[in-house]
Amino acid sequence: PLAERFVSRGPVQLDKMAETIEIFAPATPTTHAAAAPKPAAAPARTWAMPSPRRAAMIGVPVLLVIIAAVLWGRSGAPTSSTTDAPNTSIAVLPFENLSADKDNAFFAVGIQDEILTRLAKIGSLKVISRTSTARLSSRPENLPEIARELGVANVLEGSVQRSGDKVRVNVQLIRAATDEHLWAEIYDRKMEDIFTVQSEISTAIAAALSAKVSGGEKQVLAEVPTTNTAAYDSYLRGLAFKREENSRKASDAFREAVRLDPKFAQGWVELSMMTANDAFVYSDRKLAAESRNAIATAERLQPGMPELQLAEGYVLYYIEQDFEGARRQFAKVHAERPNDVECLYELGLITRRLGRWEESRTWLEQAITLDPLRADMRISLQQLLTSMRDFAGASRVINDAMNRWPDNTQVIIGKLDTLISEGKVDEAAALLRPLKPLLEDGMQGQIHDVAAMRRKYDDAIPMLQSMLDQKPEGPVAGGLLSALGHLYALSGEAGQAKDHFDRAKAMLQAALASDPGNKFIMLNLAFTYGYAGERDLALKYADMAARLTPSSKDAYAGPVYEDNRARLWAMFGDRDRAIPELARLLKTTYADPLTPAWLRLDPTFDKLRGDPRFEALLK
Repeated sequence: PLAERFVSRGPVQLDKMAETIEIFAPATPTTHAAAAPKPAAAPARTWAMPSPRRAAMIGVPVLLVIIAAVLWGRSGAPTSSTTDAPNTSIAVLPFENLSADKDNAFFAVGIQDEILTRLAKIGSLKVISRTSTARLSSRPENLPEIARELGVANVLEGSVQRSGDKVRVNVQLIRAATDEHLWAEIYDRKMEDIFTVQSEISTAIAAALSAKVSGGEKQVLAEVPTTNTAAYDSYLRGLAFKREENSRKASDAFREAVRLDPKFAQGWVELSMMTANDAFVYSDRKLAAESRNAIATAERLQPGMPELQLAEGYVLYYIEQDFEGARRQFAKVHAERPNDVECLYELGLITRRLGRWEESRTWLEQAITLDPLRADMRISLQQLLTSMRDFAGASRVINDAMNRWPDNTQVIIGKLDTLISEGKVDEAAALLRPLKPLLEDGMQGQIHDVAAMRRKYDDAIPMLQSMLDQKPEGPVAGGLLSALGHLYALSGEAGQAKDHFDRAKAMLQAALASDPGNKFIMLNLAFTYGYAGERDLALKYADMAARLTPSSKDAYAGPVYEDNRARLWAMFGDRDRAIPELARLLKTTYADPLTPAWLRLDPTFDKLRGDPRFEALLK
């Protein structure tokens, strides 16, 4: 039946229409091919302390419609078709590995990645990012539909065959709407000539699409980053692992590349960016030092390389946390490389920390246009819209993401956060109920919050206990114990609560002793002591955390620490401090902001109820 050949893409509101309509997309293999896999861990930009949730989620993956040319508000990316996509727009599909040795699959991935990167350096082209094409077929049957969803007029298909030091690269440029082959070529070269092949392919594609290539761009396309083929092999392995979001293996491969060729500047750049991200996620000082050393080495080897500028932005943002300096750096890169989607994305993340909310939205939407099948970007846009209190827009974004990636844990977390902000906690509970979340999913905070706000604990306590049974260590275990203790306290099991709080305090204190500047551990300690009724220690650690991230430095995350401190004041019934601060926070833009729904439902605020000043905030 006809109904089975379409899937709902959720409701949208058209311009100049008050009502919403439900839209549908063909239930084609594209839907499945484009789906992002369930990530093994929180995205690299998420600060993943599990409890309390409000600290954990700071920081933190092209709609096919029957109605043509619908622009679904400013909360998403515009749709496109192969007929209205620019003639100079292109997507590079995964290259097929034809090598007899299937272990050479990484080589095909890397060559595709390298060609795509070179094309992105041509400013007159619109090039779709690798993450939106990585999970597609090398030779899809439904090419027009894929091109329509990606918003491009052209696609590049290719294959790679490698035998010893010989390489065959076969590429063809296709106009998606008509299946017209615009250009094709077979390159039989030795491995040492692979960079010449990549340059020739990029230049030929630009010529076939009548795209202008400047003299400076031609020079960049012709660069040879290393003459050491073994080092280049390791580098390509690193790119393949990077695409798989395996940052540890990617870093190891880049380390091997620069060990084999210490003058491989591009290898040092990639190592710097990977370790900068991991240093931020894992609060690892050794990785931070390694990132700084790697970028210093690359700068000494090749001071003018464009990729170096991008890496400098990563270090400024993720290690130095110099947000304005990072913004200027990424803006400089964007001026020279308008197709660099990572640069667009970083600008979106950085400008929200600077309180430049509309600018952040613009950057994120541009990034999504170039990388329409990437879940983490949609989540970041949903988080931004939530912080701006555009809850309708945030819901549209996350609902679209849920339709695309229904099994993606981070998308589910985004959906839960949206429901919680609006007080739809029964819907959130229904979404949680069939799940069996793993510890690495990072869903502990949402499970705790939904149970506390519903004041129903029978489902949540076993879920959190199952995560604890997975043997977490250090602050992760401490945060879980604290959340469990709080639910036991709310359910009237004082003995269980005290036991969990005592264990949580011991683990978190030990973790803070080994990492004394970790504000997330401080905040977990603050709430653990708060749940246990120890006011002075709770406020001591909340103040310590707030001093480390003032709102004047970080407009996005800073108010979260003020929010948490106000919650502790409310928890202890300090009405004259808590209520004015809560009133201010309700008008403040920041990550996962306080809402009237939180005030109505969260037991944290029970000691404020009945005060006319507090009741006025609920309206």
